[in-house]
Amino acid sequence: MTTDTSVPSVGTTVDQWVFRIAGLFVLISLALSQLHSIHWLWFTAFVGANMLQASFTGFCPLAIVLRRLGVRAGAAFRPASA
Repeated sequence: MTTDTSVPSVGTTVDQWVFRIAGLFVLISLALSQLHSIHWLWFTAFVGANMLQASFTGFCPLAIVLRRLGVRAGAAFRPASA
């Protein structure tokens, strides 16, 4: 009898967390641009640029951190060896 120590297939994936956090950052920076300074829109541009490059390269620092924390990989940010 073997015991399966892999992460169960329930819960959210790295992909879902990346979209959630990126969307949250965009909304927060838009609110800050209206309430504090228009320069917060540079943060929105940074998030968008990072999402664009990740769509081509598959490299996303947040996805790396989430995988190291044990979040299950999704289709977009699955390691090459998987």
